[in-house]
Amino acid sequence: MKIAFNQATTLNNSNLETDLALCEKHGYDYIEIRLDKLKQYLTSHSVSELKDFFDRSHIKPYAFNALEYINFRDEAGFRQIKEDLNFLSGIGEVIGCKKIVVVPTFDIGDYTREQIQTETVRVLRELADMAQPYGVGLAFEFVGYPNCSVNTFGQAYDIVKAADRDNVGIVLDCFHFHAMNSRLEDLRLADPGKIFIFHIDDCEDLPVGALRDHHRLWPGQGAVDLDAILTTLKQLGYDEMVSIELFRPEYWGWEADRTIRTGKETTEQVVRSYFPEPLRT
Repeated sequence: MKIAFNQATTLNNSNLETDLALCEKHGYDYIEIRLDKLKQYLTSHSVSELKDFFDRSHIKPYAFNALEYINFRDEAGFRQIKEDLNFLSGIGEVIGCKKIVVVPTFDIGDYTREQIQTETVRVLRELADMAQPYGVGLAFEFVGYPNCSVNTFGQAYDIVKAADRDNVGIVLDCFHFHAMNSRLEDLRLADPGKIFIFHIDDCEDLPVGALRDHHRLWPGQGAVDLDAILTTLKQLGYDEMVSIELFRPEYWGWEADRTIRTGKETTEQVVRSYFPEPLRT
């Protein structure tokens, strides 16, 4: 199980260049690159410079985050999604980043679960067909908020199965899994090959439906049943990667070096109990 860093964890206290240097310093294997930080980086650097960094470093790019609000979009909004997909796919081809996180829309109104699935499957298939020539996979991330159109693991996994594309999988995020009471029974039935990304995090002990991103905590410091999730993943045979992702303003107030070091340390402390093999090769 290799460890990745998701740039949301330093959203307001760092940039891509700094995150890369600090992740290399602290021994991460992968990074999930945020679209906004990538665009900022490219205002003063080139894609070839980014490639050169990865070529000479241990850390490698794992995924881009994220194409947001992909379903129930108007024509202009969906056009922008497709433009960003082509932009990221092209850069991914150069630097070897072959996954893109895609996120469903919030506050869509009174659509039924069947209508949501139909629309989301349609969109995922169209985007997947665009990404396929680049060898890019789409990692569909449900969000554990009541107002998100897809907010549980089971609902998201049904959509991924119905999309029926080899390059469409799911993001398993511990916070989102906990926040809307996703069922371990659904995770136990999952194909580990369809879990494209695994986000680890923890959170404060709030009621179902009340949690938001700013309630996230370092792994092992909150209410999420990480034992159950990690035990299930081990039983499934999933051992690809784990990525620390938090959106807590308190941690954004720290120096980036402290944030990135703490993310690595707390993730290792939790994960090594289940995946004791060396985390860095």
